[in-house]
Amino acid sequence: MHRAFSLAALLVATVAPVSEAAMRTPAEASTSGTSFFDFLIREPGVRFTGGIPYGPDERHRLDVFAPATRPSGPIVLFLYGGAWTSGDRSTYEFVGTALAARGITTVIADYRLYPQVRFPAFVEDAARAYGWVDRHLARADGGRRPVFLMGHSAGAHIAALLAVDRRWLAAAAPHAAAPAGLVGLAGPYAFDPTTWETTAAIFTPVADRADRARPARLVSRRGPPTLLLHGADDRTVGLFNTTEFAEALDAHGTAVRTVVYPDIGHVGLVSAIAKPFRWRADVLDDVVAFVERGTRSAARAPHRRAAAAGAENHAAR
Repeated sequence: MHRAFSLAALLVATVAPVSEAAMRTPAEASTSGTSFFDFLIREPGVRFTGGIPYGPDERHRLDVFAPATRPSGPIVLFLYGGAWTSGDRSTYEFVGTALAARGITTVIADYRLYPQVRFPAFVEDAARAYGWVDRHLARADGGRRPVFLMGHSAGAHIAALLAVDRRWLAAAAPHAAAPAGLVGLAGPYAFDPTTWETTAAIFTPVADRADRARPARLVSRRGPPTLLLHGADDRTVGLFNTTEFAEALDAHGTAVRTVVYPDIGHVGLVSAIAKPFRWRADVLDDVVAFVERGTRSAARAPHRRAAAAGAENHAAR
């Protein structure tokens, strides 16, 4: 299978030396496959629906991993990394199956990449995917399911932009509820992409106003609860990105928790979600606990708003 082979390549990278390049993720999707590594991605009780279009481009496709026993639970929209130049949703099926097996519907979306597009097209794609999730899952059957943004590396950067800069979701999904939370795995939130040779061309449209592409510089108000995860041995995305972003969020009143895992590198952080590597770090448990707390908080929010409205009406009489 293509998906299994791609996962195998990603997992092999967790025990290989990580490149010192500023933003390059060492493992990407393969173009051929085998079923040898199927056992790495199989989880019980998960329903998979793949290749769903959310826009007109060939890259506007997403996969949905749904828990068979919890059809109306929380939703995670996961955005993978790849230095904004590479990546494929099939590589990360292990993320979708792992979360869905724990009761969290997970959507993994492809998005357009450089050189096909430059910033901010991939951010616009992610916002479009969020709108699809809102319309087709979060508000299906008249319900209101909380949606969490989650990403790794470049995907965490994109997810963070959606969380802190409301313009993106306002343009692509004006009727969608705000994200219930943000989970960022080793995102380059603070670095200036216009000053690095490997990323400058991707972010050419903002060369004179680079802060538009820097989540840590865009925080101006309280945002959704945030969980930021990083590996202490990450040589691809510096820990300062997580530290500076967390400080900016905290300064503006956002509830933020930071976890730094010892002896974990850049790719090892996300691959720890896969069954064979969960012993290396509690990434999956930490993400699930965060989503469950956010789900309980979201369930209480309508009652708090109703109580506040009732108090205001009583005071007005």
